[in-house]
Amino acid sequence: MRRAAWSSVLRGCGAEMRIDVLTLFPEMFAGPLDSSILGRARASGLVEVVVHDIRDYTDDRHRTADDYPYGGGAGMVLKADPIFRAVDSLAPGWQTAGGGAGKIPGLRFIYLTPQGTPLDQALVRRLSREKRLVLLAGHYEGVDERVREALVDEEISIGDYVLTGGELPAMVVIDAVARLLPGVLGREESALEESFADGLLEHPHYTRPAETRGLRVPEVLLSGHHEMVRRWRRRESLRRTLERRPELLLEARLTAEDHAILWEFAGAGTPAGAAGTGTTAGDGVTARPDESAGAGTPTGRSEE
Repeated sequence: MRRAAWSSVLRGCGAEMRIDVLTLFPEMFAGPLDSSILGRARASGLVEVVVHDIRDYTDDRHRTADDYPYGGGAGMVLKADPIFRAVDSLAPGWQTAGGGAGKIPGLRFIYLTPQGTPLDQALVRRLSREKRLVLLAGHYEGVDERVREALVDEEISIGDYVLTGGELPAMVVIDAVARLLPGVLGREESALEESFADGLLEHPHYTRPAETRGLRVPEVLLSGHHEMVRRWRRRESLRRTLERRPELLLEARLTAEDHAILWEFAGAGTPAGAAGTGTTAGDGVTARPDESAGAGTPTGRSEE
């Protein structure tokens, strides 16, 4: 008997985006999808997530979804037919072309696999513009190659390490994509200000009290001067990126002001812990070097 309850439990209504997940372990998704921002987004109907058990689409009493590979070798391979039948239920009338190159209109089919394109924020933004996604969580030695040929539009990896299956990567994709949908975050600015949103790491954050254990919040953040706060945050975002992920600067969209700040760091160094000192240098309110200083910097792409 099919475990249709999972579809009803994990279903939203009238959503901005629908995401279908094909998996051997649907029970893994209940907690993460019901909690925090993603849980509220689903409850509000902003995103619909439907989890399907691949075993529900098998045709034998043992619900066999995998088999030994042709040609021998270790491990098992996910069978093609149960996945094809699952897609039959999601997109009735789809069919493969003679060469096996047919894809499914109206949705983007993604296979979570270590062989895929590494997930980054640019890819997340692109996926967030889709109306419907289907995520296939890989397992064992992978999936029958005919699934790749007939269904898969894109393969995605979340990193160069080994996991038991594709369920956790699928959850990562769902969470990262959903938070970019309109209305999911409390403030639209939140998604724009986070790390990687503009190609840089995010600036440091502080909250009350203003001082604890001898550690004080930088004075500029207590000043109420919005432009000074903006400049401090941008400065610390650049500092943190230069210290921790300098390769990101090669693709970041940098202004003339950013170039000048980076040249200043290059000349004066970027001492660890400067962000939290509350000193004038950390406040980012000192005079900026003239515009010509940043004109020839090799770091990043200029945005005039």
